[in-house]
Amino acid sequence: MIRTTFIAVAPFPVPAPPPRGSVYLPREHGSWSLALEPLALGLLVAPSAAGVALVVSAASAFLLRRPLKLALAPAANAPRPGVRGVCLLLATCSGLGLLAAWLLGGTAALWPLLLAIPPGALFLYFDRQNEMRAAAAELSGSTAFAVLPAALATLAHWPAAPALALAGVMLARNFPTVLTVRTYLRLNKGGVAHPLWPIVAGSLALLGLLALGRLHLVPWTASVLAAVLLARTLFFVTPLRPAWPARRVGFLEAGIGVAYVGLIALSWPAR
Repeated sequence: MIRTTFIAVAPFPVPAPPPRGSVYLPREHGSWSLALEPLALGLLVAPSAAGVALVVSAASAFLLRRPLKLALAPAANAPRPGVRGVCLLLATCSGLGLLAAWLLGGTAALWPLLLAIPPGALFLYFDRQNEMRAAAAELSGSTAFAVLPAALATLAHWPAAPALALAGVMLARNFPTVLTVRTYLRLNKGGVAHPLWPIVAGSLALLGLLALGRLHLVPWTASVLAAVLLARTLFFVTPLRPAWPARRVGFLEAGIGVAYVGLIALSWPAR
């Protein structure tokens, strides 16, 4: 008797499913640095209980974006089980954090948040249009988070000028970085990009921090680091650029961000 055995063979390898929590996390790896670095700098330089509450609110709102998109997906794309619960949890944390910041710091101390509303609204518009890779989307999102250190400073009872200077330090990091990385990746893929824009942005960031240093609103370390970032830009957007994969560039930028925040926090004069 001849026994025939049928073996079901998949037409192509089936990858293992990603960890359950990973589907709710932002896919844009660079967004983690550009969103969390300002929060870290604000807390390190201007710590306060109200500031901690605002950081919880902002971090929860940052994490809420992707699960909320999944929950609002069309009926044909049924959301994953539990996504609405994740949205509810993060929205609650964000709302309670903002409420605690208001109760602890007062309404007047939250005025810098008004500056974050326009770029934040523009970011949400592009997000709803599924144009997250657009330059305007990345720039508006990074700008909204770069402004938050000013609110953390006012919650710690800083005057307006040094609070805005603290936000300026993060704008000098975020804005040129977005343009530099976008230009580098496009040039490496053989696309058309204009290296002039990241160079101009980095130069203006350096000049701005030099001016703030002359006014004794930021430590001179910030200007030195801005010069280093400008040198990084020149390295990445000129023919000298290396042929690195996006992942390697992302790790490098994350390391630069940690050093940037840490060195400025260490050199910022105590208030």
